[in-house]
Amino acid sequence: MRLRLGMVGGGPGAFIGGVHRMAAALDGDFDLVAGAFSSNPARSEETGRSLGLDPSRVYGSFEEMARGEHALPEPARIQVVSIVTPNHLHHAVAKAFLECGIHVVCDKPLTTTIEDAEELCHLAAERALVFALTHNYTGYPMVKEARARVRAGSLGSLRKVVVEYSQGWLRTLLEAEGQKQAEWRGDPDRAGVSSALADIGSHAHNLVRYVTGLEVTRLFADLGTVVVGRAMEDDATVLLELEGGVRAVLMASQISTGERNHLRLRAYGSDRALDWCQEDPDRLRLVGPDGGEEIVFRGDPSLSMEAQSATRLPAGHPEGFIEAFANIYRGVAQAVRNSVATAAVGPHAGVGAASPAPGLDFPTVRDGAFGVHFIHRAVESAARGTWIDMTYEPPGKESP
Repeated sequence: MRLRLGMVGGGPGAFIGGVHRMAAALDGDFDLVAGAFSSNPARSEETGRSLGLDPSRVYGSFEEMARGEHALPEPARIQVVSIVTPNHLHHAVAKAFLECGIHVVCDKPLTTTIEDAEELCHLAAERALVFALTHNYTGYPMVKEARARVRAGSLGSLRKVVVEYSQGWLRTLLEAEGQKQAEWRGDPDRAGVSSALADIGSHAHNLVRYVTGLEVTRLFADLGTVVVGRAMEDDATVLLELEGGVRAVLMASQISTGERNHLRLRAYGSDRALDWCQEDPDRLRLVGPDGGEEIVFRGDPSLSMEAQSATRLPAGHPEGFIEAFANIYRGVAQAVRNSVATAAVGPHAGVGAASPAPGLDFPTVRDGAFGVHFIHRAVESAARGTWIDMTYEPPGKESP
């Protein structure tokens, strides 16, 4: 059963909307049938036309789209909405569609405030709706392999984690030149309380949580604005203490000249270490106490079932960014189908629950709330110049 997908955002000049459309289409799980692609109705129409959509299903605003789709007969209306707008719109758009009973896939960060994040958690749980956040780096097979090895104890006792996400595209004041992606990221009204940390640092934080299974208990953040004239931070270093006293460092920078999309995670245990880099995603480097190296590759039959299930091509045929995104969409499709099949007997274990059911491995709305909490505590730490308690207990157990 192909699922009917709608999209909010992703109009002319948008990068991430096209990525989401390619990822959703890769496994044949979704048909894009509706959208409000821009706050400018003419530009939304233009995008809908270029995608070959029925003009009656192309809307001038997300509010109009939520009302219009909800009014359609159930066999025709969208089942899932993909939200690819700037940060400040995530909450309002997600809330509108959740209240219409429509499952959600949302770009990160979940929201710009902790209160809005909690409201979305509550709504998704209350209505037993699937809500996925596209921390797409968790979709890489070798990230899943890294997680499997850490959790199996093959590194020994975890001691230190270093995660770095460096880019160089904002080394100049691009927002002053009208560059669309730089413009909204540098605007506090649209980006929220943070820029670089919310944009790419949230991915780094999520990657640490995903691979180690540990939460941050306290942090000390240094957020800096390097480029003169920029309104928000473009470089961040955060010292972290994880559960069990594990030490960690998170670096997020968008002014690192020459870097493209350098996301790298290193985890050091008492017995071994591992090293994964997004720009060479098919390799996982394992290091012994004497410095001896073992490289394991995506597609190897000895890998964990989690890594194998996220793999589409034989070893030696590179997989990457789109496929990692597609693994999230594939998990969402499975979860939605399961929720439909079991609607008569209550919510599926992966819907409106703390984590997906086995095999439905994607970041949830609750993971998004953890990310928003992290961003706000880091901003507070930087402002105060001190360590901040990060311990986060979700209110109740009803929210994903």
